[in-house]
Amino acid sequence: MSRECHYTGKRVSFGNKIARRGKAKYLGGVGRKITGITRRKFKPNIQKVHAIVDGKVTRIRVSTKALKMGLVQKRLKRNYKPAEKKAS
Repeated sequence: MSRECHYTGKRVSFGNKIARRGKAKYLGGVGRKITGITRRKFKPNIQKVHAIVDGKVTRIRVSTKALKMGLVQKRLKRNYKPAEKKAS
């Protein structure tokens, strides 16, 4: 199971992390210099949620953006109360 949203399709994306040193020119320095570039991952905020999919309650992975947008129909909360014992 990959880290992917069931509704929006958000998944891990890749990019670069740039390390710099020096003082900016507008602050009176000589300028910022790049000292290294490394690969990094951008991970979406994925949550496991009990939701209704095709009329059945299943556990799916959903991004928090999809939850805020209201794309997910969550299951109903159970209103269970235990039966009271009769005093004789």
